[in-house]
Amino acid sequence: MPGGLADGDDANAGIVFDGRTAEDFKLTTGTWVHVGGLRVAALAACSPLLQDAVVTGHDRAEAGLLAWPSPAARQMAPEALAAALREKLAAYNKGQTGSSTRVARLLLLEEPASIDANEITDKGYINQRAVLERRAALVERLYATPMHNDVILP
Repeated sequence: MPGGLADGDDANAGIVFDGRTAEDFKLTTGTWVHVGGLRVAALAACSPLLQDAVVTGHDRAEAGLLAWPSPAARQMAPEALAAALREKLAAYNKGQTGSSTRVARLLLLEEPASIDANEITDKGYINQRAVLERRAALVERLYATPMHNDVILP
C-alpha cells in the first residue's frame, strides 16, 4: 500500500501519506493500483481525447477506465475515436512495466458525471467511488465475456 512509516524502525517519526489510499485497490494478482497516478498518466497519454476518467479493476486481473470523451473527441466518428484511443493506450502501455500501471481496457461514457448523484464533489472533482457505484453495470460491461464491441482495447 502506498505510504507508511517515515522511519521503519521508529514509529515516532510519523507516517508518509501518498494520495487517497481509499481509492487505491488490488488486482487479483495481488498488485496494488495507485488510482491517482494511473488516472493522471492515462489522461495525459490520451490527450486531447479524454476529458476525465475513473480507474476500474478492483478484484479483477487488469485495470481499465470508464472515461468521458473531450468535446473535440465527441466531434470525431466513433470508429476514428476508438482507433485513436487504441493507438494512444498502446503507446502508453509500452512504457509500463507492470499490470498496475497499464490500461487494459476502456469504455467511453455518454452520460456526463452527475452532481446530483454525488459523482462530482463540492470542489468540482470526480468522485471515483460514486461513479463506480452508480455505474456498476458499465464496469461489468467493461469486463464482460464475451467482450462488448464498445470496449476499447489497446
